Amino acid sequence: MKTFLVSRTDAIGDLVLTLPVCGWLKQRYPACRVVLLGRDYTRAVAAACPAIDAFISDDDLQKLPAAEQVAALRAIGADAVLHVFPNRRLAGLCRQARIPLRIGTRNRWFHWLTCNRLVALSRRNSPLHEAQLNLELLRPLGLTDLPTLAELVPLGRLRATEPLAPLHAAQLARQRPQQLNLILHPRSRGHGREWGLEHYGALARALHQQGHRVFVSGTQAEGDSMREWLREHAAVLTDLTGQLSLPQFLAFIAAADGLVASGTGPLHLAAALGRHALGVFPPMRPIHPGRWAPLGPHAEFVVFDKPDCADCRQAPAACTCIKAIAAAELLSRIAVWQPLAAS
Repeated sequence: MKTFLVSRTDAIGDLVLTLPVCGWLKQRYPACRVVLLGRDYTRAVAAACPAIDAFISDDDLQKLPAAEQVAALRAIGADAVLHVFPNRRLAGLCRQARIPLRIGTRNRWFHWLTCNRLVALSRRNSPLHEAQLNLELLRPLGLTDLPTLAELVPLGRLRATEPLAPLHAAQLARQRPQQLNLILHPRSRGHGREWGLEHYGALARALHQQGHRVFVSGTQAEGDSMREWLREHAAVLTDLTGQLSLPQFLAFIAAADGLVASGTGPLHLAAALGRHALGVFPPMRPIHPGRWAPLGPHAEFVVFDKPDCADCRQAPAACTCIKAIAAAELLSRIAVWQPLAAS
């Protein structure tokens, strides 16, 4: 095997937990080339991963006529494609491109028509972590001795690809040795249960009182949805919403000490960048931390001690289990954190 095409065309957090697949391929086939097929907004994440050699944007691909899409995929020269995120159109294109080994899951009917290696894999009820489930697709390659979660951490590492802008670098300058620069990311764009602005406000006030510097991140739309709350807490935090491109967001996280968020993309970015990453999770399957916990040398999570928040399934926005986690619990976790050198 010389070239592997890894197809993952969904959210940033999902992609980050697919990076260990790329790292494991590099470790087992040191001379191989790994190409990621993803959405254009994940390009910066692929560029920050040492295990990825090239990136193909599916957004760019879709702008081409069908025949040219097939030709573009054939030009990659892939020996194998791993459909980590099932996509009927891409599975068909890879078949037309005659990629020799095409791996997908058995529970997608279109994989039976487009793939020649099928893996029995049910994600919803599996006890495995998402990163471990992704590695199951490597079994047709003979890679059956899959690594443990701890061994996955270095395989999915990220490195910021551009220097942080001077303005934002100045914001992170420490005024005293034990001061922490901490990022709060309250919103999830529907990709995770949200802890709530009331809790984030209590945490921000407590951290500010202890002498730490607090930043709030998010897209422009997320910032607009929190505008009143951001104004109310302007004295204890710095609003970064809508100000950072993804490469600059990666650089900012890499230069900060830690990040707090629900199980969403920025949490996984912080963990993969080697920062303190504290996730706030509900106990409900399949969105519990057993499936989606961040992976990193300083990654951890808090979850409400309850077997399953089944009562919250009917009203996800009002999930009482995640909101039952007190700010004091997160504050006690952060209290033992040490400042980190910029990665």
